[in-house]
Amino acid sequence: MKILTVDIGTGTQDIFLYDSRLDLENGFKLILPSPTMMVHRRIKQALQARTPVLLTGHQMGGGPSAWAIEELARAGIPVYMTPDAATTLNDELNKVEALGIRIVSEDEAESLKLKVESLELKDFDIKLIAETFANFGVSLDDLAAIAVAVFDHGNAPAGVSDRQFRFDYLDERIRAKNSLSAFAYLANDIPKIMTRLGSVADSAGELPCPLVVMDTAPAAVLGANFDAIVAKRRQKIICNIGNFHTLAFRVGEKGIEGVFEHHTGEIDLPKLELLLRALADGSLKHEDVFNDMGHGALIYSQETFEFGRDEFDVVVTGPRRSMFQTVDRGPQTVSHRLSSSVLRPYFATPFGDMMIAGCFGLLAATAEVLPDLAEAIQGSIMRGGRGVAPWDVSI
Repeated sequence: MKILTVDIGTGTQDIFLYDSRLDLENGFKLILPSPTMMVHRRIKQALQARTPVLLTGHQMGGGPSAWAIEELARAGIPVYMTPDAATTLNDELNKVEALGIRIVSEDEAESLKLKVESLELKDFDIKLIAETFANFGVSLDDLAAIAVAVFDHGNAPAGVSDRQFRFDYLDERIRAKNSLSAFAYLANDIPKIMTRLGSVADSAGELPCPLVVMDTAPAAVLGANFDAIVAKRRQKIICNIGNFHTLAFRVGEKGIEGVFEHHTGEIDLPKLELLLRALADGSLKHEDVFNDMGHGALIYSQETFEFGRDEFDVVVTGPRRSMFQTVDRGPQTVSHRLSSSVLRPYFATPFGDMMIAGCFGLLAATAEVLPDLAEAIQGSIMRGGRGVAPWDVSI
């Protein structure tokens, strides 16, 4: 059984092809530029050549792509966007037009394609991924499922903060199902307010297998939990330091005990430590984060999580985990890993690879969303039933 998992971030898209016949460490993986970075580079080339650009397709992750599109418009170079593509910049299209970008219909876009540089926006390009694997002799024709993670603010009503809107959504999901897998859905079950998740499903088109979509941060935290050392802890704080967003979950035996989410660019190590300490003792308030230009905080347990009682204080993952500036003093135990932080971090490497922690989280969530696949997935995760060597498996 094969499952394709794709964790789409700001800097990279991390791809893991799960095969139940293989140990997880032997699964094929790709770390590639993120779709938003790919669009960013194409727009930068158009800027240098002063070429008009037409953007069609779907809502996708902003950040680098949005910055480049706005820069192109500011330079006085014509930029055309179809309505769905324009929501990449803002759900309120009048604000997109205020940037000097012209919104055009699908029919108008067709007539423009021969006159300008045309780019299709999408977070998930199954055709491109399949072609990449095919170039290495690996077929994706027999997938049992596909699982994709993206970050989604949600479609906040006019006048409502998208930061507050997202945190209201997080609160609703945690109260409905106190589990990290609560943020995963089958394509047909995606809430209408989660427009970027919906766009992933739309851009995937007709697939020969079920599609599961999930929020990136819970996927990364869930995946980090499969590090062998982390898994032994009944209560833990796992902090995912992403390129754009830093999110920490406090997790106990009964589920999620608290969470906060901030913008990585707005924090440094001392501020992060203060947030983690407040999350641990239950004193963190939503406004402490929201009023500091972050998303917010939620506390579900007034019990205290005590630092210093074990060999590490906080589990760290994510592409910006170097914020903790660890110096490794030796391989003997995790207690030898020293840091400029007053907290003692442990850097999770589930199945030997931090970069695809989100893919492992997607895999675990897929087992819950698609129970028929659970036995094989859980067997692999728990290392029950060793796989055969990769050269003995037809790929």
